[in-house]
Amino acid sequence: MLVRDAMSTVVLTIGPAHTLRQAAALMSARRVGAAVVLDPDTSGLGILTERDILDSVGLGQSPDTERAHAHTTTDVVFAAPSWTLEEAAQAMTHGGFRHLIVLDRQEPVGVVSVRDIIRCWAPARQREPV
Repeated sequence: MLVRDAMSTVVLTIGPAHTLRQAAALMSARRVGAAVVLDPDTSGLGILTERDILDSVGLGQSPDTERAHAHTTTDVVFAAPSWTLEEAAQAMTHGGFRHLIVLDRQEPVGVVSVRDIIRCWAPARQREPV
């Protein structure tokens, strides 16, 4: 199975000036665990994950004043839609992260997460007889 078959095509894009509270609210509303951070000044893509927000709050930082740019991962590993799920899982394991931005022609077209991969690999639950 390929990344294109498993990825979420809901790509939440935020700016670096969003507060962590704003990012969390948008992520929650769209039911996603990561946001693509697009910085128009650098033309670069980064990623902000639920873990980044959790770590900040755990350190006692205010989600109302902390900005996405301060917590964004910018040395991002990107996946291609044509990668196998094994390649995506290997990249995640090697890098120690749970989300990959999927690029097609340098544009974000999806995000694939560990959950997406497990959903594809886990056998469908068998219905228990009543």
